[in-house]
Amino acid sequence: MKRIFLDRHFDVDETTSIINDIMSQWSIYLLDINGPNWLIYDYEMEVKYLLQFHVNFNDIEIRIKLEDLKLNVIHHIESLKDETTYRDNLTNSVFIK
Repeated sequence: MKRIFLDRHFDVDETTSIINDIMSQWSIYLLDINGPNWLIYDYEMEVKYLLQFHVNFNDIEIRIKLEDLKLNVIHHIESLKDETTYRDNLTNSVFIK
């Protein structure tokens, strides 16, 4: 499993490109967005990538950046027209205090 750590200074466009490139691989099946942990699984449901956002979910600007990133990536996944899918749990109240 490859880990990618991102802090509050992450660039939405650059991070979108990284994730979209990963999601376009034929062996990738699922992006599981779970707050600060974005896990990317293959068809055997093995985690291939973990993107960890070390950010403050109480910061509205960070949440807007994460939401923009999520929408960009979801749009790309839906454009793939294959079995690649996602689960969205970005703003679970557990992460916002």
